[in-house]
Amino acid sequence: QVQLVESGGDLVQPGGSLRLSCAAAGYMITRYGVGWYRQAPGKEREWVASITAGGFTNYADSVKGRFTITRDTAKSTVYLEMNSLKPEDTAVYYCHTIGTPFWGQGTQVTVSS
Repeated sequence: QVQLVESGGDLVQPGGSLRLSCAAAGYMITRYGVGWYRQAPGKEREWVASITAGGFTNYADSVKGRFTITRDTAKSTVYLEMNSLKPEDTAVYYCHTIGTPFWGQGTQVTVSS
């Protein structure tokens, strides 16, 4: 059974950093791409970053240069390193196995002073 579990969300001040984790179980993370998405209150869910099965990465313009997506195949985990956080980054962050119906439960990131 495929399962995705996010962790690492927290309350952080503007300019701060966080690292989110997406632990995958039930399949090999190198078989599918994995994406990070976020949903702020009252807004649609939006794509943030993704890493393909081959390891190529892409980022939304709003986070390019500040966020980095990586994966550790030995740990079956995909990470989202977030730096220079802004209040507008506040949202629930989800990971998703691209091309499948599998999503994690989400982790809350709040950027506020």
